[in-house]
Amino acid sequence: MKLPSTTQVLLGRETPKHYGITSPISLAQAKEADLVLTHRLTEALKPYGVFEEELELQRRIHVLGKLNTLVKEWIRDVSETKNLPASVIETVGGKIFTFGSYRLGVHTKGADIDALCVAPRHVERTDFFSSFLDKLKEQEEVKDLRAVEEAFVPVIKLSFDSIEIDILFARLALQTIPENLDLRDDGLLKNLDIRCIRSLNGCRVTDEILHLVPNIENFRLTLRTIKLWAKRHNIYSNILGFLGGVSWAMLVARTCQLYPNAVASTLVHKFFLVFSKWEWPNPVLLKQPEDCNLNLPVWDPRVTPSDRYHLMPIITPAYPQQNSTYNVSASTRAVMVDEFKQGLAITDDILQSKAEWSKLFEAPNFFEKYKHYIVLLASAPTEKQHLEWVGLVESKIRILVGNLEKNEFITLAHVNPQSFPGPKESRENTMWVIGVIFKKMEASENLNVDLTIDIQSFTDTVYRQAMNSKMFEADMKIQAMHVKRRQLHQLLPNLVMPKLSFCSVLQHSTEGLRQMNDSSLDLSLDSDNSMSVPSPTAMPATVPTSTPVKCGPLGPPPSPLAAAAGQPEAPAVKRPGSPMQEERKRFKSDAEVFNL
Repeated sequence: MKLPSTTQVLLGRETPKHYGITSPISLAQAKEADLVLTHRLTEALKPYGVFEEELELQRRIHVLGKLNTLVKEWIRDVSETKNLPASVIETVGGKIFTFGSYRLGVHTKGADIDALCVAPRHVERTDFFSSFLDKLKEQEEVKDLRAVEEAFVPVIKLSFDSIEIDILFARLALQTIPENLDLRDDGLLKNLDIRCIRSLNGCRVTDEILHLVPNIENFRLTLRTIKLWAKRHNIYSNILGFLGGVSWAMLVARTCQLYPNAVASTLVHKFFLVFSKWEWPNPVLLKQPEDCNLNLPVWDPRVTPSDRYHLMPIITPAYPQQNSTYNVSASTRAVMVDEFKQGLAITDDILQSKAEWSKLFEAPNFFEKYKHYIVLLASAPTEKQHLEWVGLVESKIRILVGNLEKNEFITLAHVNPQSFPGPKESRENTMWVIGVIFKKMEASENLNVDLTIDIQSFTDTVYRQAMNSKMFEADMKIQAMHVKRRQLHQLLPNLVMPKLSFCSVLQHSTEGLRQMNDSSLDLSLDSDNSMSVPSPTAMPATVPTSTPVKCGPLGPPPSPLAAAAGQPEAPAVKRPGSPMQEERKRFKSDAEVFNL
């Protein structure tokens, strides 16, 4: 990708236009030192592949052009089939729009493209999933074509000339689709079905974000930085309760609004300053919410009681406004806020020439952070079943995190968004790791905590949904075990140190224990100690047996999950923030819009 020039991008220019729902915190112009730091930031990003080569970018543009031509041809064919007048067919139009990271201009090497096919009123969704799908099958560049018509947002997935593309469909109440169509026009939503409104939402939100920032290129470089930092620090995952791409984009956009003349090096620092001090659950908004009188549900805690319980609301700027972070839990928010504070400390050092930008992208060792972990293992007999099973299990892990948070003995449950391959054997396996902090109890050196119900509730939910969606197969299983930090190398040999294989660990931990029926929907190995992986040098301490949970409709009685919770981790050392107390006092919360 062609990198922005200093004069074109980095020099912040004072803009009289007012951005956001509050006045800016600072209108200060960029200084020479800021430009130097921004150049260094750009250089620090290059090794991570966040900039695409110009040749690859041109290939994407060429592919999207081909796809756009196919859409126009298909819509003309459909129009002829439905006997529209020739004069209408000639001007009927149709267009491919993009959204997500590609539309924002922050996609990385090899990233997929999110696209939207917009068609006139006489083209049905059934046409999209039949005749357009057939047209795609005829293209020799198209591979891995699959339609997901029953999804919440129906989609066609494909690889076009080795570029992964997801295509949504929206049918507008228009006779023709003009080339200069602006999807931000709220009037386009009138008389549309809910699936079309959902499909349009991605483009409308992305376009609004780009129209609500003072300097698009400064926004893009800042967002590339924050996205890389979030991924390196394992807090980039909407499905697991952290933030997804659009949420990070909105936080960066809000920072740009508050510092409209700042360049990227300054904006990255201000990002950490603003959101390490933000008083959650006050919402982050990029513009004043609007009511279009279309009777669509919007995020508004004054009207909808459930909205009052969202912990970290970041509100999309396009109608109907929604909270993009409804999956955030108390634990994931605590983890992110702690990362914001650490990011502020690091960028303070960078601005004071005490550190380089590379320090911001150093990945912390999740497997040294906690004393206790819960390891989830999802397994299925075939690769196809495994892909479906893993997708379902991953989408429900936030339920397990929520269950653990409600446990009176647990302070925090931190799931690592990365999944890891489990033992191959004759089955496909995937593992996730959750770091757990137990509360320190008075007059108790060791506390036996039974997590059986927390785990069983989670597995019941997964199995139930698998059965309801008719994807469940008898050999699809979930196992859970508690391990201590020093024992992780036995489960994750490539990440810590290769000692014992996963299979030998399971074998060792189940010696002398009752064998489970392989065909049963087992939660875990049926023993108190089955949730603890023994150290190679010492057996775990004996824990008392708890009363087994009664058998439910989805499987046999699970074993008690007992974790010995000793002394909790020492709190993270808090480094001093930057000395800008007056600026922090001036900071205004977006919550005043809702009088929260």
